Amino acid sequence: MSFGDALALFRDALAVSLPTFGWLVLGMLFNWLGVLSQALNDKLSRFAFMFGLPLMLFAGAAQVDYSGLGSARYLLAGVLATLLTVVLSTLYSRWRGHPLAQRGIFVQAAFRSNLAIVGMALAFSAYGERGTVLAALPIALMTMLYNVLAVLVLNTTLGTSTTMRSVLVGIARNPLIIGISAGVCLSISGLPVPDVLRPIGSGLSIFFLPLVLVCIGASMNFSRLYKAGALTWEATLWRLCVAPLLSILLAWSIGVRDEQLGVMFLLLATPVAASSHVMVVAARGDGTLAANIVVLTTLLSMVTITCGFFLLSVFSLAGELS
Repeated sequence: MSFGDALALFRDALAVSLPTFGWLVLGMLFNWLGVLSQALNDKLSRFAFMFGLPLMLFAGAAQVDYSGLGSARYLLAGVLATLLTVVLSTLYSRWRGHPLAQRGIFVQAAFRSNLAIVGMALAFSAYGERGTVLAALPIALMTMLYNVLAVLVLNTTLGTSTTMRSVLVGIARNPLIIGISAGVCLSISGLPVPDVLRPIGSGLSIFFLPLVLVCIGASMNFSRLYKAGALTWEATLWRLCVAPLLSILLAWSIGVRDEQLGVMFLLLATPVAASSHVMVVAARGDGTLAANIVVLTTLLSMVTITCGFFLLSVFSLAGELS
């Protein structure tokens, strides 16, 4: 491969990551300038989470053909990669001698990516409407898996009393899960899928994903990052480098290829989900540690996702971009 070819592929990788992370940076700038108040930010985030994103995911899930074996293999790769990350990060944390109260925070950070928002935005940026369609079902399945695993990990290490029943009820009431489930039901029902869903899904993606990304950027707190210790950096390394590498190797080994492999990387290479911090605080764990991991992984993921997607493109593993 010539230098010109490599440069063109790197530009393609930047074209995938910059639109997504540009909105995050804009939100950070708004926060610094005081343009977007916390009250307005909360209202916008809630509106997008309750209405915009569920409709967008419904439109994407309704257009998926669930009869093919490729989708099953694709979903299996995501589940197996997550479980493998949990096991290996737990073993690593024990080997490193992390305190038990911090081990659960570390393990949750290692496996819990922000796939529903940042991952979806990256998939749409890379593959357009195809990315939204490909990402819809994995997001539903992985979101449920993440919540169950987070409860198990935090209950084990922090001794909290969160019940699995309350978690399952929360999952069932999650607007994103409801939207995706409704789309899946429409697709497999045999009823005709309205042609209008495609432009609706595309329009919602163009509007709501940037809105949510701006809100995420505006809500980030950098004031405590100076306290970030070795554990924060180790968790960041696992979230942004180790876990995505394990996921891609495992997915490739069981036959996931092209756009499905590219979307898999973009979903599982994202920074730690902000909901991980919420769960740690609710479990009376180290909220500062959890918040620092969210902020640090968000900042550094701009580099790691760009470089990772570039490498996939160099080896012709990411499929055809939009």
